[in-house]
Amino acid sequence: MVARQRLYWTTVYKRTWKGSVVTSFVMPLLYVLAMGVLLGGFVKTGANLEGAPTYLAFVAPGLVAAQAMQTATGETTWPVMGSLKWHRTYYAMVATPLAVADVVAAQLVFVMFRLATVTGVFLLVMAPFGVFESVPGTLLAWPVLVLVGLSFSGVFFAYSATIRSESGFAIIYRLLVIPLFLFSGAFFPISNLSAPLEWLARLTPLWHGVDLTRMLVLGDVRPGLALVHLAYLVVLSLVGWWLAVWRLDKRMEV
Repeated sequence: MVARQRLYWTTVYKRTWKGSVVTSFVMPLLYVLAMGVLLGGFVKTGANLEGAPTYLAFVAPGLVAAQAMQTATGETTWPVMGSLKWHRTYYAMVATPLAVADVVAAQLVFVMFRLATVTGVFLLVMAPFGVFESVPGTLLAWPVLVLVGLSFSGVFFAYSATIRSESGFAIIYRLLVIPLFLFSGAFFPISNLSAPLEWLARLTPLWHGVDLTRMLVLGDVRPGLALVHLAYLVVLSLVGWWLAVWRLDKRMEV
């Protein structure tokens, strides 16, 4: 039943891809130049960069993981609200043999496609800057980045299916996305934070994604910790999918 929705989501992407060109393809280059090259020039080489040879090599994996989070957020907030409140696409879908679980699964597959394209381009943008220490690790980092975005997608989908007004999205961006972007290890090691904040950062999915991505692209994988990161992201993705199905089903009963 998920495959039967392929034509719908293909049409959606064909009609909307131009609106995401700047954020998906131009912003990665600007991020790398501004944060990695220009700002990185002020960071001393001997600084604590968790094994990264330069600040650019340290920050680039964090930026692409954060981009996965932001892409997932954008794809599971306003589009979900629109399909419920304005053009009511979900109601038309479930009037067919499609179940709510099929609808959610198909949209999350589309989100995975968006994550794969956005993060793939980001990795290609970083390649000429010499930040990759391991080519196999970088190739493995690509599906990991998709998983990072997916770990946010289901939870945010469930939240979007719960709230009644789009003003509730401000909570996601102000209290979750922006703090996670700044304090989950993308720009500096979380060991620089106070002990309580450091442990709080370790509980966030973005830190797990940033640390695992950095391990892979730098070729410095610690198997035990890498498995913990992977398990955390997989479990959160599954829980998020279940929450999304549950909340959308409840919402459409009203």
